Amino acid sequence: MKKAIYPGSFDPVTKGHWDMIVRSSKIVDELVVGVLNNSAKNPLFSVEERVSMLEEMTKDMPNVTVGSFDGLLVDYMEQIGATIIVRGLRAVTDYEYELQIAQSNHIANPKVDTIFLTSSLEYSYLSSTMVREFASYGGNISEFVPEQLVDKIYEKYNIKK
Repeated sequence: MKKAIYPGSFDPVTKGHWDMIVRSSKIVDELVVGVLNNSAKNPLFSVEERVSMLEEMTKDMPNVTVGSFDGLLVDYMEQIGATIIVRGLRAVTDYEYELQIAQSNHIANPKVDTIFLTSSLEYSYLSSTMVREFASYGGNISEFVPEQLVDKIYEKYNIKK
């Protein structure tokens, strides 16, 4: 059985993240969307909020579950029995960064492999950072995030749309 994890901060979830979840869930038997609790960052949404949003979005996907973790990804993977990491690549710069992480993870646990999926062309520019920037100024984010998240994001900035 192929069990994979798609890790990330997902702060907020973008249409690019959603595309990766849908596509990778078709490749593996079981996909865990792993929400990173990064204490070094000041997130827009709490870990619990991000997990809840992703659980709501994936509720009709029987082979997808959502969890959260802090610390090393390879340690979390050992706990949940996953051996594959799914990562999305938007540009060559993503590849250079992700390759180093993939190699380090494989050294830390030789059972772990990383698969890279190139982003769909319509999302190749998209990042959570960009979404937060647009939203903080009241910009239109409806093309960037799933519809059910638009109002939740604006609410974090006390913006009524």
